Amino acid sequence: MDRVSRFACVLVEHFDAAAVERCEPALRAQPLGVVNVRGDRPSSGREGAPTAKIAMIVEANAEARARGVRPGMTEAEARARCPMLVTRPLIEEYVLSARHALLEAALAVSPRIEDGGAGLVYVDTVGLERLIGDPPSIGRRLVHQARAVGLTARIGLAASRTAARVVAARASGPVTVVPEGRERAGLAGAPLATLALSPDLAATLARWGVRTLGDLAALPRAGLATRLGPAGLRAHDLALGLDHDPFRPWTPPPFWEEAQGLEWEIDSLGVLAGVLETVLERLCRRLASAALAADALEVRLGLASGGHHARDVSLAYPVVEVKPMLTLMVLDLEAHPPDAPVTRVAVSAHPIRAQAGQGGLWQPPAPAPRDLVSVLARLAALVGADNLGSPALVDSHRSDAFTMLAFSPPSEPAPLDHRPPWRSPRPDGGGHRLALRRMRPARRIDVEAAGERPTRVDARRVLAWAGPWRASGDWWDVEAWAREEWDVMLSDGALCRVARDRLTGHWYLDALYD
Repeated sequence: MDRVSRFACVLVEHFDAAAVERCEPALRAQPLGVVNVRGDRPSSGREGAPTAKIAMIVEANAEARARGVRPGMTEAEARARCPMLVTRPLIEEYVLSARHALLEAALAVSPRIEDGGAGLVYVDTVGLERLIGDPPSIGRRLVHQARAVGLTARIGLAASRTAARVVAARASGPVTVVPEGRERAGLAGAPLATLALSPDLAATLARWGVRTLGDLAALPRAGLATRLGPAGLRAHDLALGLDHDPFRPWTPPPFWEEAQGLEWEIDSLGVLAGVLETVLERLCRRLASAALAADALEVRLGLASGGHHARDVSLAYPVVEVKPMLTLMVLDLEAHPPDAPVTRVAVSAHPIRAQAGQGGLWQPPAPAPRDLVSVLARLAALVGADNLGSPALVDSHRSDAFTMLAFSPPSEPAPLDHRPPWRSPRPDGGGHRLALRRMRPARRIDVEAAGERPTRVDARRVLAWAGPWRASGDWWDVEAWAREEWDVMLSDGALCRVARDRLTGHWYLDALYD
């Protein structure tokens, strides 16, 4: 049986305005215009005179459009039509963050998505019926994911991307499904401008009286090929709801970023914390919608001096909650403040799939991630970040060589049926064992020796001995080391291990046998 391709189109109209509303949700109920300032008109009308700054409307939300505001107007004309108009500058960071948020929301539903441009995502829905349900259920899931990241989308589902996009653009409800085989009928009433054809081709078709996709689909294909060539055939295919362009899957970037430009300079950490909290809320909503968590953060601050202040913030545990992230950022900025007022804030996170699980039955319950992160942040402030973490053995022959890594909770111990060999019962059934109790730090002792063999340890006579066991390393470095170890039985019955530093000649009590 042939594979039937079905696609969903996720469409967010007036995307520049939607990106601003995502950062300021209160603007959704007000007429909003996004303006871009350019200086292309002489202020005095003479050649060579300074140019005046003209604020042009580049996008308007639905409330503003209902009152006659359109892109391409000057801000003065828009305010004349709508005195209640609220304007915001066009900030590329807002648009880019919103674009990535929409892509990530769709990626949480299907692993195969395509970036169709600002406010437009195509989703391959083949196989999703088994996981989510029928096409309307898939559409509702996409609407929900888009709302979770602060965007309002309309969804069209059809056998081709073009058909899905056209029905999404013309739909009045959040989800519209075109039945299989009904693509041509579903597109027939759409205006020709929906296809975004080249100006020359659109003008030619308009001279022929072609106004809708139904008119274009009704033209004879052979005649279009003769008169318009490949461009005419492609337009005819699109009017029929046929896609011949390859599907180009989108891959998410390694870091997810949210940014916010500021219209004023911030020189107070308390005010900056409020801006960071707003940015983190948007970032965490994106992570949560994709069932991800952040295991590393980077804060980049644009400064009024023209420079930048960047800080890497370590997370002891992957989190997706605003408060612990904000606490860590504020503590880090308190210790390393920027040297000039802040004019821009950007926060990027490295996303990972958080592993959900249950703690061991015989272990104490693990702390909540937010509590763990907060405690570790306060400990790092007290003892220093270099003195806090999880020790890990270094691949070295040196005794007790270790390094400190970022703290991670202990893993589940091995089951009793998989105990390591050295913990297995003795073959003879005996239960008596010797335990070696290490002395940390090792205690300095006085040792008398005959040649190299110890004969007295802190004035106690050595009755029996074994050794020496010698080891050395890092001879090429200033950290060179060399030592020898002996097991000795003393006259008072103590059985211990002593070690001699062969570089300094000092003896140490390294361990006791119990």
